[in-house]
Amino acid sequence: MPDASRDVPVHSSPAVAANAEGDEIEVLESIDVLPVAPEDQWKSLFDKFDSESSGFISTERFRDLLAAHGSELDPHKLEVLLALADGNADGKICYQDFVNLMSNKRSNSFRRAILQGGRQLKGAGALGEEVGLGLSQRLVRHIAYETLPREIDRKWYFDSYTCCPPPWLILAITIAEVAVFMYYGLQLDRWVLQVSSPHFLRGPLPYHPQLRIQAWRYLSYAFMHAGRIEHLGLNMAMQLLVGVPLEMVHGALRIGLVYVCGVLAGSLAVSVTDMTAPVVGSSGGVYALVSAHLANVVMNWSGMKCQFKLFRMAMALVCMSVEFGRAVWLRFYPPAFPPCPNPSFVAHLGGVMVGLTLGVVVLQNYEQRLQEQSLFWIFFSVYFLFVLCAVFWNVFAYSLLDVRLPPTP
Repeated sequence: MPDASRDVPVHSSPAVAANAEGDEIEVLESIDVLPVAPEDQWKSLFDKFDSESSGFISTERFRDLLAAHGSELDPHKLEVLLALADGNADGKICYQDFVNLMSNKRSNSFRRAILQGGRQLKGAGALGEEVGLGLSQRLVRHIAYETLPREIDRKWYFDSYTCCPPPWLILAITIAEVAVFMYYGLQLDRWVLQVSSPHFLRGPLPYHPQLRIQAWRYLSYAFMHAGRIEHLGLNMAMQLLVGVPLEMVHGALRIGLVYVCGVLAGSLAVSVTDMTAPVVGSSGGVYALVSAHLANVVMNWSGMKCQFKLFRMAMALVCMSVEFGRAVWLRFYPPAFPPCPNPSFVAHLGGVMVGLTLGVVVLQNYEQRLQEQSLFWIFFSVYFLFVLCAVFWNVFAYSLLDVRLPPTP
């Protein structure tokens, strides 16, 4: 085959298979990923099972190739990948099909098993049929069914999860937020409606339009809350119940990216649309995670096997609506404790927008590199453009529009 075969991207080619009982088997789409191993490595592996130098190997020999390198493979996934590689259903795989199959990100476990003796799947049965599991294993299995829509992904996650590192990021953020709430409660001697205290906004953390030149406030405001138990409690509950499982599956880097982008988008959205209002609370980051997870569940409804998913989605939406309604009420109908800074609710909407765009792409691409996803770069570019425009808005618009800002705290 010519060397140019390495430069040909892998295009989406769905394959559908069904067993004798008519059960549905997932459709797997290939993605635009170039082979990561050198051409001679692919060629040597292919030639090993193409003794006649015909340029083809049979699907049976491809199975032999996988088995020969000690990989116990899920037959479900194997059949789908073979269907993808053998588009003409003639029982043969040409060299380019072989390269496409082995360079497909969804077959990375196969490539590692062949080249390095890597990742293996333990058995072919459904993950839900596993018996004799310990408490920690049952927890990992539960989280797999809560967050991942495909059985093969759930099995990969279950087999490979080691709790190293543990889900530290969301826990650390939650502990820091509770600690800040406790600190201000003791300092102000007020545990309810701390936001109504004249000293509440004088700290280094909350965002205030008069102090917008202090760039860290666009992120640090997330560690403060309005001093109401329901505000802190609802945010912490959603953050832990959704954020920790997502971090266990997708890792701190990806979940941290969504969370921080939601927090930053929240404060910038306030500075553009509600220019006289301060901001406190982690709702931007929390709503980014929750909305991304809910959207992922809806988009993969049939594949999600979590129990009572409709009821739980309804409860999540109710909690989000209650917390959002509280923020709107506090903005337009502040309590009668002067001076009330009227915190904005727009940060919630900024977080939702991040979750429905950037967050969905992150959660849908389990075991796939985000930098290889064109949709990720599209949404990330839009987000970067929004941040850039918001920065220019903060620099020039306030003086050009002659906005009357509240006094500096």
